[in-house]
Amino acid sequence: MNQFLTLVLISTMAGMATVLGGLLVILKRPGRRRIGLFGGFAGGVMLTVAFMNLVNESIKESNYLTATIGFAIGALFMFLLDILLSHKHFEIKEKGLINPHLVKIGILIAIGIALHNIPEGIAVGAGFAHLPKFGILLAIAIGLHNIPEGIATTMFIHSGGKCRKDCLKITFLAGIVEPIGAIAAFLFLKQFTSLIPLSLAFAGGVMVFITLDEIIPMARKHGRAHLTSIGIILGAIFMLILNGIMG
Repeated sequence: MNQFLTLVLISTMAGMATVLGGLLVILKRPGRRRIGLFGGFAGGVMLTVAFMNLVNESIKESNYLTATIGFAIGALFMFLLDILLSHKHFEIKEKGLINPHLVKIGILIAIGIALHNIPEGIAVGAGFAHLPKFGILLAIAIGLHNIPEGIATTMFIHSGGKCRKDCLKITFLAGIVEPIGAIAAFLFLKQFTSLIPLSLAFAGGVMVFITLDEIIPMARKHGRAHLTSIGIILGAIFMLILNGIMG
């Protein structure tokens, strides 16, 4: 399989992890323990990849200044995007079988996720343009992060009265934009290879902001605090081992 098809495959799988999160809700709503543990695990994976792989590799390929600037731009970009979206976070209030307000909130979250998935896709594309194994590691990390987002979206929409098919359709549309960002970044960086170090650090800033602003707070608020901490450590260990295996 050539590089381009591999990129399309891994970025699509990462995006479709949003659908997997939706399926988990439809089959059986996750309890506080699972939300805390898995949310923490996703956060640990994202933070480890951001610093150990992306920022570190950016420094190796360029210098500390380039890495710092790229990281700051990535984090600032996500901060501004978050302000512009002003989407409501993961908070469920049961109010009956049919609740248009809950459905509306779920759709707003799905739109927010879709917009967030574009820079996440760019991160995968940038990593893959540098080294295919980087792209694969990033796709795994982002895929694990997308599962809790799919859970959040589906819990709102399903609680509001939407059928299972509609829930999965919305999570699918939110996730499918991920490969678009990945492909665009990959094709662009193949033409402008000198920007790859800056792009790697940018991706690191994106991932750290998402983790600290969304994943870990959501896991701690709606899960178990200690299990969230354990999940973060387990996620970091998982990526350290995976890095070792992939060399």
